[in-house]
Amino acid sequence: MKTYKGIIFDLDGTLLDTIEDLRDSVNDVMKIYGWKEHDTKACKQMVGNGFRKLITRALPEDKQKNELFIDEAVNQFSKAYQKRYLNKTIPYEGILKLLESLEEKGIKIAVNSNKRGDYTSALVNKYFSQFPWTAVYGERESEGIPKKPDPSAALEIADLMKLQKKKFYILEIQKQICRQGRMQVWIPSVFHGDFEEEKNWKKIMHPMWLIIRKIS
Repeated sequence: MKTYKGIIFDLDGTLLDTIEDLRDSVNDVMKIYGWKEHDTKACKQMVGNGFRKLITRALPEDKQKNELFIDEAVNQFSKAYQKRYLNKTIPYEGILKLLESLEEKGIKIAVNSNKRGDYTSALVNKYFSQFPWTAVYGERESEGIPKKPDPSAALEIADLMKLQKKKFYILEIQKQICRQGRMQVWIPSVFHGDFEEEKNWKKIMHPMWLIIRKIS
């Protein structure tokens, strides 16, 4: 049986349960404008593409195309989240043991998130600084690196891991949470593809986790 060579993790909703701090920060913005607050379930449907998308989705529909207003709301959210982002965030159950096991096996690990880079680094440093990360990447559009699902950051990480670009197995893990207790169920589906073929990236580059292994 072939062994995995490297794993690229998303951060929010994969390594860390950040939703309560995100929800509270979103609702701080809603309170400023006197709008209805969002519950945790609603906020889970809004996250995944960075702060701007999160706030845009949280706004009333008539405000969601007003870019100047969105700028203002994102600024308010950033102020709120700066105060809150370490309040309720915790690693998911079993994640520390998983990372310890990967380290013991010599499997390379990295984080690739659409979250703002300073928060991504701060959270990884707080909760996972004991592990040997190949890279910890947050959002880097100002550096010309597009957000996921674009493959640019993942390809860069693959280079740092010294894994071949062209021949990978990509194991996509779609996360489904059973709300009875704290069980998390991970359902895998495997894709065979070339990292440099856009048609394949459109299929595979929006997983919760990417597990990458070199084909011998």
